[in-house]
Amino acid sequence: MPKLGSHMSIAGGYYRAVEAAAKAGCDCVQLFTKNNNQWRAKPITAAEIDAFQDALQRTGVSDPLSHASYLINLASPDLELRKKSVDAMVVELERAAALGIPHVVVHPGAFTTSSPEEGIAAIGVSLKEIFRQTPDISTTVLLENTAGQGSTLGWNFEQLGAMLSLVSANRERLGVCIDTCHAFAAGYDLTTDEGFLLTTSELDRHVGLNRVKAIHLNDSKKGLDSRVDRHEHIGEGMIGISAFRRFLAHPQLSNVPMYLETEKGTDDQGNDWDVVNLERLRASIGVI
Repeated sequence: MPKLGSHMSIAGGYYRAVEAAAKAGCDCVQLFTKNNNQWRAKPITAAEIDAFQDALQRTGVSDPLSHASYLINLASPDLELRKKSVDAMVVELERAAALGIPHVVVHPGAFTTSSPEEGIAAIGVSLKEIFRQTPDISTTVLLENTAGQGSTLGWNFEQLGAMLSLVSANRERLGVCIDTCHAFAAGYDLTTDEGFLLTTSELDRHVGLNRVKAIHLNDSKKGLDSRVDRHEHIGEGMIGISAFRRFLAHPQLSNVPMYLETEKGTDDQGNDWDVVNLERLRASIGVI
């Protein structure tokens, strides 16, 4: 059975995200280690680390995953912003390592006033500098595919593969996180067996399925190739439940921890949306 989880709030303490995940029936959990819309962050205390680790052990929730700040742009042609982004990513890795979180997901960035080629080259330089500054940390950077809005990079697997190819010295510290909504919005048709097979074949060819370390399971409010990133609850968007069944049944990808990033709250019957989405996913492969 695939490990299924959700992104949870750290309000009140990191351990609260773990407890919320357990309450919803999650196997794994994703969280921010700081405010995702701010550059600065308070230091993590030893007590916070202990409480987080204790919550994981008490609940049995595993595979904690950190998501980096949305402010980070490793592709920026603005050297000051790029340095700020590199420094911020170093902090993200240090915080994850302190909490015992093995992976940090980050959006690769946007080339803005430069070009896709220059942006990808800048990402390679940024990653090398991040790894140079964190030689004693084993935490992995996971580049997330994007929907392709504006000048964002990583919307196709060829771009992700190009980024990965630029880093050789720390290859074991670099992987990818695949978001289903982003892939669909970028033009990868997940709604048919043929489309799913083509998508996973392209992913394997350009990136390597073995380098996929996390998956974001999100339906899409917008259509195929819309280039618009709008998450929807499982089975209620343009992707549909069958696509998620294919991910959960895939012989290799089903072994990768999968995390919801769908809207919080309750449905019309007052049921927690995380619980509903998890039940739908498990029911799709006959596990309740």
